[in-house]
Amino acid sequence: MQAIKRYVVLLFLTFILFLYCLYFVGYELRPERSQNDYFNNLPSFASIDDLTESPSKLKRNPNTMKRSCRMETCFDFSNCGSEPKVYVYPTDGPVSATYRKVLSVIRESRYATNDPSEACLFIPAVDTLDADPLSPEHIPDVSSRLARLPHWKNGRNHLIFNLYAGTWPDYSEEALGFDPGEAIMARASASEALFREGFDISLPLFHKEHPERGGMPPAATANPFPAPKRHLLAFKGKRYVHGIGSDTRNSLWHLHDGDNLILVTTCRHGKSWKDLRDERCDEDNKEYDKFDYEQLLANSTFCLVARGRRLGSYRFLEALAAGCVPVLLSNGWRLPFDERIDWRRAVIWADERLLLQVPELVRSVPPERILALRQQTQLLWEQYFSSIEKIVFTTIEILLERIMAHRTSRQREALIWNTCPGALGTLANYGDSRAHLPLGVSAPEAPLAPSAPLSPLPAPSVPLTAPPPTSGNSFTALLYVQATSPALHKLLANVASSEFCEKVVLVWDSERAAPSLKALSRLAGDARDPLPVTVVDATTHYPGEGVSARWRPLWAIPTAAVFSLDGDAPLIAEELDFAFRVWQNFPDRIVGYPARNHFWDEAKGAWGYSSKWGGSYSMVLPGAAVVHRAGLALYAAAAPALRLAVRRAHNCEDILLNCLLAHLTRRPPLKLAQRRRYKTAHHRYKSSWSDPEHFVQRQSCLNTFAAAWGYMPLVRSVLRLDPILFKDPVSNLRKKYRKMELVTS
Repeated sequence: MQAIKRYVVLLFLTFILFLYCLYFVGYELRPERSQNDYFNNLPSFASIDDLTESPSKLKRNPNTMKRSCRMETCFDFSNCGSEPKVYVYPTDGPVSATYRKVLSVIRESRYATNDPSEACLFIPAVDTLDADPLSPEHIPDVSSRLARLPHWKNGRNHLIFNLYAGTWPDYSEEALGFDPGEAIMARASASEALFREGFDISLPLFHKEHPERGGMPPAATANPFPAPKRHLLAFKGKRYVHGIGSDTRNSLWHLHDGDNLILVTTCRHGKSWKDLRDERCDEDNKEYDKFDYEQLLANSTFCLVARGRRLGSYRFLEALAAGCVPVLLSNGWRLPFDERIDWRRAVIWADERLLLQVPELVRSVPPERILALRQQTQLLWEQYFSSIEKIVFTTIEILLERIMAHRTSRQREALIWNTCPGALGTLANYGDSRAHLPLGVSAPEAPLAPSAPLSPLPAPSVPLTAPPPTSGNSFTALLYVQATSPALHKLLANVASSEFCEKVVLVWDSERAAPSLKALSRLAGDARDPLPVTVVDATTHYPGEGVSARWRPLWAIPTAAVFSLDGDAPLIAEELDFAFRVWQNFPDRIVGYPARNHFWDEAKGAWGYSSKWGGSYSMVLPGAAVVHRAGLALYAAAAPALRLAVRRAHNCEDILLNCLLAHLTRRPPLKLAQRRRYKTAHHRYKSSWSDPEHFVQRQSCLNTFAAAWGYMPLVRSVLRLDPILFKDPVSNLRKKYRKMELVTS
């Protein structure tokens, strides 16, 4: 027995010796490694710049499933003309309040048509928002109801909206409960694994209380510099002690320090939370109750957006609205509208697997980048997410861009989407590049592309396109005339004397024969050619348009700047030139002379209209004002209900134009110093001032427009711009505009 033990030990030692020799022999035979090889094989770490950029789709989800549907394979472009229309089916059956809002904003938009034969896109009135069978707003039998739609065709050219998919405990995104077929899915919490690139659209997850129109204005617009806030990083929300979505939120307590990093969670939700509670629940709930959520958003520089049961979270829109830079912890989530929105300018991506690195990541962001991120969150919130209307319209605009790209092989520049006023403030077939969009970009000097159509709205009997606009160093005088008069002849002479006028477009709105002007003579000694004149008979080209016809002939306007004038406006050439010079610095505003104001009438509980002179104003009447041609194109494409209000009243077109531009830019117009003569001049509004019905109509229009937008878009201002040394007690020879004071009333 002892001999056997000795042989076993000896065999074991022999085996160890063999392995030892084998190792050293192999080491000697290996090639010699240099020091460079050693450093080249060290693990690499991402830089701060890499971490702040949006990860590639492959890195976030390498197992992306390829889907067959593309616009080219599952969409029929044959019925999509120059102005694609959207048809909403009649409502038949139960519909949630949220989906009713979605259908309402589309039906009342400029995209809508009541004729399915001319529609390019179809919206089912079947409520597909909530596909969770446990939800009280879940609609059963969606598949059969969709199949019964008369134009369904397996979903081709249909758009389906969905906010919630799947149910407890798995919350699988594929569990829609119905087959969308070839329909385009606009869905929240979209996963890159199931997302059909270039076909589906990712939506933000929004509350049921999200406003239908208007929406809350951005909260951080009053912060011009990135002043340090009370907290660096914040999160307050639920954590899940059971099921999907548990890991990330359950680990946040490791980062919470109660001061700089506020990351508090509660497991106090659901019916069975007490049965499933863990040892941290009581402590977490106590810490959770210490902080007010709204104050936490307002007082934090960064806000953590961690996945919940689904990839998307309400925290995303809440952070954008508060001006708190979102830090995303949701691997594989397809961000809302990322097909056109550059989210690297507004959010910071983090990795759920590297949660403990998040504090170091946000501490490394420099102040100037924080400011840029915060500013972009406010722009994106205001332009695309502050209301259901904007979310739905953004979805439709993306689809219209795809259709336009298929027809013309062109797309609007990404800059249009990521700068003010955004894609919703720019017609897809008008502003397809920065040169077309001065609103907020301030590039009036950039020429337009020769092939770009200016407006799709003129009557068929006139050209649809205009020649390439000239540089921003001239304007077109757009005169609205209802009768010839000495005041008109005097105005034409002053326009011809202007230093910057390139052309005159006279819109004739009268049953009498239109004048046959071809050109206007310049002043004696002016070497320039005669000023060309185009006369447009509104009663022939635009019957029934009324006062709105004044801004329809954009095809005849070769410049970015349009000087809108009543036929009897008492402006001299120097006033025209001064207004144009001011507009060159503010191309996103209405710049002009006569101003009006609005006010809230407490007694009537409604908005009122005032023409009294005072310290403030909110409107500049376009009877003597400069506006960009893009603004006039937007007026012609405004919602049908707004233009119908103008046609019925034969009034208010000037109020609507002011509301449109204020809604897009959130800035007031600019009032210029005017001569006394303008106050007492006989223009077309004077006869209305003594008519009480005139003010009743305009007040009614104000309230109609405010109801349509969900808020009052007009912005008040007290700024008035005067010409250099205007009315100063100095020699007239020292003044820039000398003739303005020489003209007496």
